[in-house]
Parts: sequence; C-alpha cells; structure tokens
Amino acid sequence: MQRRIVVGVTGASGAVLALETLRLLARTGVETHLVVSTGARMTIAHELGEGGLEQLSALANHTYAPHQLAAPIASGSFRTEGMIVVPCSMRSLAAIAYGLGDNLLTRAADVVLKEKRRLVVAPREAPLHEGHLETMQRLARLGALISPPVPPFYVKPATVADMMREIAARLVNWAGIDPGDVLTRWGEDTTSQP
Repeated sequence: MQRRIVVGVTGASGAVLALETLRLLARTGVETHLVVSTGARMTIAHELGEGGLEQLSALANHTYAPHQLAAPIASGSFRTEGMIVVPCSMRSLAAIAYGLGDNLLTRAADVVLKEKRRLVVAPREAPLHEGHLETMQRLARLGALISPPVPPFYVKPATVADMMREIAARLVNWAGIDPGDVLTRWGEDTTSQP
C-alpha cells in the first residue's frame, strides 16, 4: 500500500514551513493530502505571494478545501501514516485538542488522534499564555507531538532557507517519514557540531 500523509496548513504565520515540508515529502515519494484552512489562504498570499497557494498545491498529490468534509481524509477507514499541521494557529490547536472537527483540517486531525496515528503539530505563537500551554498539554496527552518550529542552531544554518529546511525535516521525521540526508543528525556530521 502507498504510504500517505495529511498536511494541514492553518492561518498562523509560517507558510514557508508548509512549503518546505511539502517539498521534503515530495522527495520521499509519500502520497500527500493537503488541506488549507480559510485563514491560511490570506496568510499564504501575504507570505508567499499571490501564487503561494498554487505552489503548495503543486507539491501535493491531493488538495482539499476546508469545507470538503466528505473527503477521504475525514474518515478513519482511509489509511494514512498520520498528519502534520504546519504552521498551526492557536485556534486550530484548540479545535483539535477539543475534538471540534468543524472543518476538514480539524476533522482530519481528530481522525488521526482517534485512530492512534502520528499527529505532529507546529504551533506558531509567542509569547504563550497559560491557555495556550494548557491546550498544548491536553493535545500532548491525547497523543500528539507538539513541535514549535524552533531552529536547531547547532547545525549552523547559513541561510534562513537552510533553517526552514532543517525544521521541516524534523517535522517529517517525527511524522514517521525518513527525510533522508536533508536532516542533520547529531554525530553524523562533525562539521555541524560545536
């Protein structure tokens, strides 16, 4: 069976992280199912330009609108490896944590949780208040991996693009997909170590 993964993109800042994640997944040969929230469309246009949504969609095997609740990814019988939500807004984080399923993105994440598959969430907010932290803790207790896009400075990235690639590689890796040599692994490249 073809390996599949769902990628959710919400309205938080960080569209470039979604783009890098989809690029890495395309290199791995994993079938990708993309769902972009309504709020994300505005953020993507602002951060990636007017053709940003098309860039993301071109990298995915399948793309769905947030209102398509009859899409395959809304059902647990549709097998996937799991889901990466990158970037993840606090609104979507809360909806996922409390099982709202009010759009295709939050429903797909709910399916991943109930089916005990990997859910990797990259929340984008700072600073965090107690409500944000409690919601993240709730989601972690449900089995999600909470991974704020923190740059791995020990790899000494030369450019912002290098940094985004490293963050995306970690998200892909935590979703159970080997990103290959794009991920700098400690001890394997002595030039990156302090």
